[in-house]
Amino acid sequence: MSDTSFDYVIIGGGTAGCLLANRLSADPSKRVLLIEAGRRDDYHWIHIPVGYLYCIGNPRTDWLYSTEADAGLNGRQLRYPRGKTLGGCSSINGMIYMRGQARDYDQWAQITGDANWTWERCLPYFKKHEDYYKGADALHGEGGEWRVERQRLRWDVLDAFAQAAQQAGIPHSEDFNRGDNEGVGYFQVNQKHGWRWNTAKAFLRPICYGRPNFEMWTNAHVMRLVVDQQADGSRRCTGVEVWTGDEQVTVQADREVLLCAGSIGSPQILQLSGIGPAPLLQSLGIAVVQDLPGVGANLQDHLQIRAVFKVKGVATLNTLANSWYGKLKIGLEYAFKRSGPMSMAPSQLGAFTRSSPELPYPNIEYHVQPLSLDAFGEPLHDFNAFTASVCNLNPTSRGTVRIRSKSFGDAPLIAPNYLSTAQDRKVAADSLRVTRRIVQQPALAQYEPQEWRPGAQFESDEDLARLAGDIATTIFHPVGTTRMGQDDDPMAVVDSQLRVRGVAGLRVVDAGVMPTITSGNTNSPTLMMAEKAAEWILRAAGSRAR
Repeated sequence: MSDTSFDYVIIGGGTAGCLLANRLSADPSKRVLLIEAGRRDDYHWIHIPVGYLYCIGNPRTDWLYSTEADAGLNGRQLRYPRGKTLGGCSSINGMIYMRGQARDYDQWAQITGDANWTWERCLPYFKKHEDYYKGADALHGEGGEWRVERQRLRWDVLDAFAQAAQQAGIPHSEDFNRGDNEGVGYFQVNQKHGWRWNTAKAFLRPICYGRPNFEMWTNAHVMRLVVDQQADGSRRCTGVEVWTGDEQVTVQADREVLLCAGSIGSPQILQLSGIGPAPLLQSLGIAVVQDLPGVGANLQDHLQIRAVFKVKGVATLNTLANSWYGKLKIGLEYAFKRSGPMSMAPSQLGAFTRSSPELPYPNIEYHVQPLSLDAFGEPLHDFNAFTASVCNLNPTSRGTVRIRSKSFGDAPLIAPNYLSTAQDRKVAADSLRVTRRIVQQPALAQYEPQEWRPGAQFESDEDLARLAGDIATTIFHPVGTTRMGQDDDPMAVVDSQLRVRGVAGLRVVDAGVMPTITSGNTNSPTLMMAEKAAEWILRAAGSRAR
């Protein structure tokens, strides 16, 4: 550690942190420090797409969080994976490139009172770093760092599901990223030539590593933010206290501290630093620096209801991967072609539709897989099956993230409060009915699908909502715990330029600032927000933005 004074200190080397490090260090006059609690992304399973199976639940790459027992899940607790390695969640996630719907961003603009968040004004920031496999057009970019490709495999059972969805009235879609994602089709993925493309590869290597004004610390845990009272009575974040594994180091930030630790880590660090709900902080003996009741509130997530259907007469990964011959065939195909099951994203086929026909926009998303298991990390079942996971894109349930002690080493309490509203329970029941309607179409009849879970005998709203609680799990999209809003919103943590209210020199740049969850996977929207933040930060410093 050659120095402990920088212009910018970035906390978290994940999705947003890697992009910010790239953009801010492009000005050679500004010294940038990136602090990552995990290790470098040199674990081989990070880069092989199917390696998510070995990264989730692995202390080498995952924080190993669990939720509190959840009433909406009939008292169950869930594993709550979060990336603990360079690249963050982009190193262990499903690799799906998804922006959401135009209406998501127009709603953000309304909530924040800032037209910069409309779809029209966000689109250029998606395109700015995009490298789309088909090349540039009005809605896609080319030549950027963030590679978007087609998947390198197909399955007969998934093709049949897509045909069945069309027979059920869901149109075909080649591209879910044009502002209206209604339709069925194969997901596009963040891969390059059959390898996972994470944000560390995209934004740090090799360019940042070669910049003399850039420094990176890994295996370094931020203990708390340093907030000083200024002569005029205002508060300013001037640095961070870091545990390196051997010693505690105080790092000075001359311009800004950028908190990019994610929807779980960022509220935890804020609360440990005395920024958060005063009653919580006082109960733990933490001096209140800034009373912000919204820190750790407003947790939203996509809960996937994993309906499983046994099939006959068609290959699925269950049986293919349950023999030595099948495993050898899978390995050889990837070794020589970079294709096949080892190149798989966790979900290959997607669909967006409505849980009820009177709704004005798609409100549920399918992730369809040619496999079945009890939970990620568990063995595949020994029978052929596919899983049609469906999630409510716009849940009304809200949860919390709260520290349990003054120690930075103690995992926070995560309480998503899934299915805690009547509306969410109704959507859950209706979405299972939509799944059944698709599976009953002629295109799938040749495979004789049988509903193994939750079970075709259950039909009432009450039964289906209860069973959804039994079989549902997170799809790893927590957002909202440091949400942005207007000055008169008491629950807003940051303003529309992501500056923490009442504390100068501090921004939060990660999925936690989303006031409402996007209608789809959340990784690429987080990159878009970081791209916007980088421009604002550089402009404030008088630097020229990329």
